[in-house]
Amino acid sequence: MQCSWKAVLLLALASIAIQYTAIRTFTAKSFQSCPIPNPVNCSLSQDTDAADRLCDESPTFSYNLSRKTHVLILATTRSGSSFVGQLFNQHFDVFYLFEPLYHVQYTLIPKLTQSKSTTDRRVMLGASRDLLRSLYDCDLYFLENYIKPQPINHTTDRLFRRGASKALCSPPVCESLGAVDLHLEEGDCVKKCGTLNLTLATESCREHGHVAIKTVRVPEVSDLRALVEDPRLNLKVIQLVRDPRGILASRSETFRDTYRLWRIWDGTGRKPYNLDVTQLTTVCEDFWNSVSTGLNRPAWLKGKYMLVRYEDLARNPMKKTEEIYDFLGIPMDSNVERWIQNNTRGDRSSSKHKYGTVRNSAATAEKWRFRLSYEIVAFTQHACQQVLAQLGYKMASSEEELKNLSISLVEEKDFLPFS
Repeated sequence: MQCSWKAVLLLALASIAIQYTAIRTFTAKSFQSCPIPNPVNCSLSQDTDAADRLCDESPTFSYNLSRKTHVLILATTRSGSSFVGQLFNQHFDVFYLFEPLYHVQYTLIPKLTQSKSTTDRRVMLGASRDLLRSLYDCDLYFLENYIKPQPINHTTDRLFRRGASKALCSPPVCESLGAVDLHLEEGDCVKKCGTLNLTLATESCREHGHVAIKTVRVPEVSDLRALVEDPRLNLKVIQLVRDPRGILASRSETFRDTYRLWRIWDGTGRKPYNLDVTQLTTVCEDFWNSVSTGLNRPAWLKGKYMLVRYEDLARNPMKKTEEIYDFLGIPMDSNVERWIQNNTRGDRSSSKHKYGTVRNSAATAEKWRFRLSYEIVAFTQHACQQVLAQLGYKMASSEEELKNLSISLVEEKDFLPFS
């Protein structure tokens, strides 16, 4: 008996509906709720309710529901983020990674610079979120998609700034170290430890109680919403900001070629006609948008966001660090306290490396006042006046006021964490 066209149409629609429902059901579940297929606890022959129940009770799922605290230091270049990263790197129970998104950027947008538009920078956001999600789950193999040349047998010597992570320079990841090597300099770590075994790094990550990652490659906190709302994570964002005048001065000194025109202006008093002002204004726009989101206290950020000014941390590092750890709900250990005491009272010669963290922190935070001409300071204040006011940074109305050591250009302002 032949089917009528109406019957065929109904069957087709029913088939589409069934497939759609199946896809929705599958994608609504955590893709890691039963990560390793097992004929005993996740057999396809079992009924759906039983399979879900057994998978939900698996150790991996409860692990992903996160007894760990996942920390993201959200910053921009030359804002003090390396310093803040060390406040986590020194903690015995924190697995810390320094700028893993570097690999995403230089794979997808190899010629990206600070002068590129925000639109260009956002090209890498989807890939960055995927990588962060995997790293917080201690899946370091996911990094292999972005390391060139690709690791062989899960080993590589190309991980960006591997030596900046204490966990990657300690046993079991680095088994060649002795007792005298407990406090390696970054370069010495790479020399003594050799290639990085990502399998050992993954094991080390899983053994630590918490994971912290620093990045200067995510423009705004709203770009992290999918991760913040992910129930498999316990993600908390520390947004680090700094006076844009200080950021500009530090970048001009550190990235001399990229900021050559700013240096010409500073040295000659003549503003180049082709000066790329987006090197400054992009920072201020990102700060304004991101901080506005945080200070508006949306429900999805409740208990997940803390705003930290670099100047406050530099002036009172121990107190501010205690506040950060209190917000995170992680006990601050003696290693962190000792590091703060040893690394915030350095002299001028101790901060020669552009990513160095040994310095007189309070003096460093205000050194920009003596590096920039008042003309550039005035230009920056005009271009960034909104965010300067938002963050409590005072304007200098004259060169004399700028240089006067008794004048504080930072208002007392308490940005309480959103809880």
